[in-house]
Amino acid sequence: MIVPMSQTYNPHKKKRRRTHGFLKRMAKKGGQRVVRSRRQKGRKRLAVRARHAS
Repeated sequence: MIVPMSQTYNPHKKKRRRTHGFLKRMAKKGGQRVVRSRRQKGRKRLAVRARHAS
């Protein structure tokens, strides 16, 4: 019997926000640097925003 391998990317909105969200970015110096550089560049979104988040 052949067992299929699981996928690497299994999207979940909550996991995405907690891993790449604004608060997570601001918690560390490196993340603050990311947000600062995105601000300077003029990005519309500074951190990941889960669409249709409940």
